[in-house]
Amino acid sequence: MMIVSRLAFPINLALQRFSRRVAENPANLSILQRHMSSVYFRSGAIKPKPEEMPFGLLAIFCAVIPGLFVGATISKNVANFLEENDLFVPADDDDDED
Repeated sequence: MMIVSRLAFPINLALQRFSRRVAENPANLSILQRHMSSVYFRSGAIKPKPEEMPFGLLAIFCAVIPGLFVGATISKNVANFLEENDLFVPADDDDDED
């Protein structure tokens, strides 16, 4: 609890300085309202922590791994197509015989 109170003071001080700067220029008031509305309720209470996905890392793997396989398959098929139609044929390196 001590760490939270030590962190809360500088954050609160920075928010007060920011709100003073914004209050000096009325055109920036909408920026302050949008910034404050995402974290705090109108009453000033802090909003609860957002819900987390329990299997977030698993969902990432389920999206990335099939994407890699599909991309590799597509690129292999395109490379075969280009080579069969003589659109791109890799040159044989004769420099290896030195």
